[in-house]
Amino acid sequence: MKLTNTKLYTTNFILVCISSLFFSASYNMLIPELPNYISGLGGAEYKGLIIALFTLTAGLSRPFSGKLTDSIGRKPIMIFGAVVCVICGFLYPILSTVSGFLFLRLIHGFSTGFGPTAIAAYVSDIIPKNRLGEAMGIQGLCFSSGLALGPALGSYIKLYATYDILFYSSSLFAIVSILLIFKIKETLTSTQKIKYSTFKIAKEDIIAREVIPAAIITFVTYLGFGVILTLIPDWSEYLGIKNKGTFFIVFTISSLFIRIISGKVSDKYGRIIVIKIGLIILVCSLILLGFLDFKQGLLIGATVYGLAMGILSPTINAWTIDLSNPLTKGKSIATMYIALEAGIGLGALFSGWYYKDIITRIPIIFYACTFFTFLGLYYIITFQKKIKKLH
Repeated sequence: MKLTNTKLYTTNFILVCISSLFFSASYNMLIPELPNYISGLGGAEYKGLIIALFTLTAGLSRPFSGKLTDSIGRKPIMIFGAVVCVICGFLYPILSTVSGFLFLRLIHGFSTGFGPTAIAAYVSDIIPKNRLGEAMGIQGLCFSSGLALGPALGSYIKLYATYDILFYSSSLFAIVSILLIFKIKETLTSTQKIKYSTFKIAKEDIIAREVIPAAIITFVTYLGFGVILTLIPDWSEYLGIKNKGTFFIVFTISSLFIRIISGKVSDKYGRIIVIKIGLIILVCSLILLGFLDFKQGLLIGATVYGLAMGILSPTINAWTIDLSNPLTKGKSIATMYIALEAGIGLGALFSGWYYKDIITRIPIIFYACTFFTFLGLYYIITFQKKIKKLH
């Protein structure tokens, strides 16, 4: 791997961060409008599958993305993820049936199955180790800006245009992401040519055992995110918020600067203490989202949730890389993302299954998420005690 000097804000780092913003905005700009879109197609009962199918293929493709990132290079995998977004954006208006839509949600999931794995590996290649948490915070800031701007822009487009224009706009953002990736330099020095054996996945290629602790925390952290992606559009509408992307704007603004701060703090004081603080705040945010059932209350909950995720996301990413084998970094990051997709997918699937368009059930679902977050907190405390005993 080509490692860097002490510089953080290099041209490659800036370009990959901006590219990740456009990539994130590309697929997230669809999220707020998809529940109504599938209802219009006659598939209201399948709302829970909007996110679940997307995360299913994202999770299943992680072992491949990890192996390919470690073999053929970071750039090709980043480009492939964005290309999937381009293609799907153009196909949504064509496959305009419930079955066609659900099929595309499966295909669209390959985008996040590949792109973020390579992005994280690339950033870790070009950043000095003592600033890794800070770098992950900045890259996460850009990715999350796309997560916020995308839904807000998507809802704005739908207010004044059609679903087709929304889908084409998604493709346009992905194209910009690709153009930026072309300008960066590959960091994997010993790249291999693509051949049949490259796509063979053995048992040892699926899970990097050394990063399982980080994967467990990732899973419990993102269960709630799957719930939010599924329910917040309907919950926002019920509470009288016209732009369904408002929650994501507030959540992301809240998480922006805390990402850099938490990354720096974790570089100095350690990942585990920062993760514990993040999980405690996450519990509080989920309780607030269920309890404050009015417009301003949702925004308060979004603010606290943003703080929690702003603390947890870059710290968990950096911790994963700390625990990983440098020669199989892609596999380690893929393992963490498998847990992330599993958390989002199961959160979306079970919340959609229980919700069934009965709005009074939404607070109950948020409360249920707190239980799993508490389990994650208990695990990280137990894990820390084991580490202390070993030392």
